[in-house]
Amino acid sequence: MKTSSPKNVLLLLLTAMIWGSAFVAQSVGMDYVGPYAFLALRSYLAGLVLVVYLLITGRGKSKEAAAPQNRKQLIFGGICCGAALCVASLLQQIGIMYTTVGKSGFLTAMYVIIVPFLSLILFRKRLPGLIWVCVALSLAGMYLLCLSGPVGFTYGDLMVLLCAAAFSVHILVIDHFSPRVDPVRLSCIQFFVCAIMSTVPMLLLEHPNPSAIASAWVTIGYAGILSSGVGYTLQIVAQRNCDPTVASIVMCLESVFSALFGWVLLHQALSGREILGCVLMFAAIVLSQLPERKRP
Repeated sequence: MKTSSPKNVLLLLLTAMIWGSAFVAQSVGMDYVGPYAFLALRSYLAGLVLVVYLLITGRGKSKEAAAPQNRKQLIFGGICCGAALCVASLLQQIGIMYTTVGKSGFLTAMYVIIVPFLSLILFRKRLPGLIWVCVALSLAGMYLLCLSGPVGFTYGDLMVLLCAAAFSVHILVIDHFSPRVDPVRLSCIQFFVCAIMSTVPMLLLEHPNPSAIASAWVTIGYAGILSSGVGYTLQIVAQRNCDPTVASIVMCLESVFSALFGWVLLHQALSGREILGCVLMFAAIVLSQLPERKRP
């Protein structure tokens, strides 16, 4: 199991905070353009921002990155990451149209338990018992924070659950490729792959007009530059030296930060049940960082 340094955990916490703050932008943007157009435009913007960053810093011209073997692995990794990100994002956007926000947040965060099971089944990665306790605490916290009242299962719930599975694949693909290639270049390629994949259904099914895009430019810009360009790149950088299960526990705090931003900025009060959910999730993060007891 990879050791997860405090620096990597802090980067993932920052990622979760950025994603939580971007929830409003995503919701408002969908009032003007469809899910395919929103994802395509924000992904193109994120990719272009990273291209500018690479040109300014000169990271794209390194001899190591130019080696044929590294270039091949970088391109293949970017395609895999971009495809997983596109599928997960589209399933989430479609699912949100048919289910509640609370259920969507809870079901999306199911990757916190899908990731360790996939790691165990596919890669035979066994986790310490403490990490499984943290996974259980995260799930309990998500349930208290996101769900209340009777819980049914709808078509939208199925789409969001499939989205959680796709995000789990995305986390594991990043875990595989991020230590082997430049993280910023990997992130840049994944955004262009995601953008191209979502452009095809956008043109076939939605036909967005320029006036609608102009009306949504603030939300697209926020989601593209901050949520995608900065957030997903920080995820790749942090996961280079972080266990994927621990990373999933930290990143599912996205819903906690979303609720906290709503509380502070929009004056949406949290109930005692929701506060307890937040406490359980933060407790899972703290426990996951305790040093593992080594056997003699």
